[in-house]
Amino acid sequence: MKKGLILGVTFAAALALVAGPALSEDIQVVRPDDDAAIAELDPGVIAFEEAPTHIFLTREESEKAIARQALARRTANMTYHGGKIMQSSTTKAIFWGTSWNTNAGDKITGMDSWYAGFGGSAYAGTNTEYSGTNGFVGTGSTYQGYVIDPTAASGGGNTGAILAEVCKVITNPDPLGNGYYAVYTDVPRGNAGYCAWHSAGSCSGVPVQFAFFWKLDGDPGCDPGDTSGLHSQGLAAIANVSGHELAEAMTDPANPGAWYDSSGAENGDKCAWTFGGPLVTFSNGSRWKIQGEWSNKAFTAGTGYPNSSGQRGCIGGL
Repeated sequence: MKKGLILGVTFAAALALVAGPALSEDIQVVRPDDDAAIAELDPGVIAFEEAPTHIFLTREESEKAIARQALARRTANMTYHGGKIMQSSTTKAIFWGTSWNTNAGDKITGMDSWYAGFGGSAYAGTNTEYSGTNGFVGTGSTYQGYVIDPTAASGGGNTGAILAEVCKVITNPDPLGNGYYAVYTDVPRGNAGYCAWHSAGSCSGVPVQFAFFWKLDGDPGCDPGDTSGLHSQGLAAIANVSGHELAEAMTDPANPGAWYDSSGAENGDKCAWTFGGPLVTFSNGSRWKIQGEWSNKAFTAGTGYPNSSGQRGCIGGL
């Protein structure tokens, strides 16, 4: 969810007000207090925002946001806001935390397969109607594998700490600015009202897109309900939110922003927690339960499936 206006208040502020103290206090708790030291040690690490605003709300917080939509002046379709999109992506997964080397389960191998199969998939094709100053979103994606950083991971309350991890691990980010670096931590979500987020920044002057993910094992608030038996619950959860974040990074990567609606909802937000079918098949044959993404064209034509508000603009890449 992108920062936007709701009754004259930024979405982030409105969310803190209506979601109650659990969300706002948790963000304060997990915020690291060493950002000044990070900036002093490495001035090349520049986050475009201090606190995350492109957040993927939990099921509960998403339902609250939908209930408030009648009070907000919002349009069904997204509109263009003048920025660039990502024509393609160069991806790398970062598994950050002390437990990844000993207690990863199927999550590392699973997400390795997820990113390897994303490029060229019909699911990647759900984003291709959107364009920016640099052209149209494409389905091409080059996966560069994963890296494990066994040091203690940070929570997700401050983008600077996560970007610092990205810049530490990714020593040669994609020079064209198409790099998307997903940071999977072993830190449980706790009372935070979101499952993941994406943001943008730069490492030594090179623009990067990056995302943060909580550990979602046993977390009903971020569980897509995959009953296929192909994946553990923890893997299924991060796989679903990974689709949400990468799709949004492709269509709305950085300020001034590209595609979102009048309330700040991006294509993933508008179809959050809705699914076009049981499983989506990727280009490498791997199968996943992943939410759909919003299509202006499908909504206008009446060919999409309904989101949680009943708007028929979601497509699933089936």
